[in-house]
Amino acid sequence: MVNVGVIGLGKMGLSQFSIINARNDVKVLGVCDSSGYILDILGKYTGVSTYTDLGKMLDSADFDAAVVSTPSKFHAPMVRACLERGLHVFCEKPFCLDPRDSTELAELARAKGLVTQVGYHNRYVGTFGEVKRLLELGALGKVTHTLGEAYGPVVLKPKGGTWRSKKEEGGGALYDYAAHPADLLAWYFGCPESISGTVLGQVFSAETEDEVFTTLRWPGGLSGQLSVSWSDDSHRKMTTRVTIWGTNGKIFADRQEIQVYLRDGSHAPKGYEAGWTVRYTTELTNEVDFYVRGEEYSAQLDTWVKRINEHAVTGLSDFSDASITDELLHAIATGADGQIHRLDGNGTADARGEHPRGLWSRLRRRRTQSRGTGRKS
Repeated sequence: MVNVGVIGLGKMGLSQFSIINARNDVKVLGVCDSSGYILDILGKYTGVSTYTDLGKMLDSADFDAAVVSTPSKFHAPMVRACLERGLHVFCEKPFCLDPRDSTELAELARAKGLVTQVGYHNRYVGTFGEVKRLLELGALGKVTHTLGEAYGPVVLKPKGGTWRSKKEEGGGALYDYAAHPADLLAWYFGCPESISGTVLGQVFSAETEDEVFTTLRWPGGLSGQLSVSWSDDSHRKMTTRVTIWGTNGKIFADRQEIQVYLRDGSHAPKGYEAGWTVRYTTELTNEVDFYVRGEEYSAQLDTWVKRINEHAVTGLSDFSDASITDELLHAIATGADGQIHRLDGNGTADARGEHPRGLWSRLRRRRTQSRGTGRKS
């Protein structure tokens, strides 16, 4: 039995509480939040112990692990408090707003032998996992260009907003929205060697960006672009998608389907042929025991609990893995001056740009190591 504490009871925290509390091998011993109303409701109808102080909650019982789903600015100190007490940690994305915190916490977790994971749930969506598989099989031949996109209706007027639209709390559209396609591109292709032409545009927000556009380049000639807006109400909800071009065709994927065009089908993977093939997430996604919002949210927590039971310290989207995405996001943020930020093998940029401090080179090597895809086999 894994004894868990849940920290933060907003939209994601409540979802994660529901998912993990339904497992037979997990017991939620306590929840912590600043909202007395939410705590009163949970305490009344579930009987779980409630706290407004993290330290008091962690002192109250023999916890094995913690789920951190607070606003982004609290991730680093709360994760550190849990790791220092020897707890395995699942943290919502983005991991940390400062990449120095990300690398330090990844090293601390590794030194203590703790199982960690960050909530990049798109890696557990069947269609995005299928993209990973097809790329590893070489279905597109040499990949030449990629486009990662995310659009949705979060900030649609000048006034009002939530912690997400405050730069120092949520990190803006870059960390809240662009993090998803950026993480997918880093998962597929590793770390880019340079970032240029970044635009962090304001549409309605006064304190942060609402749009993110940038160009990425990888070794070997692969180029890519990010195009993100959370002020786009042509989409009913957040839409993340990836398009990839290669010498043998093209792949387009979103949460619902994957569309694959192959010029030459003579070496096509099973289930694919020359021309267009469309497959749907329903045929590519494993069933989960408890459904909340989407199978991917249950699947990522299932993976984390399984890794705890197996004491598998290294795994998909662990802290070392997520630190790479944090470094990438920070490089995009500091590249908004129009300079080319070229990353060398020592984790720094050349004289044309200043890359943030961190363990880029070492973490990049870890990112390219083989990891599971979270897809149906």
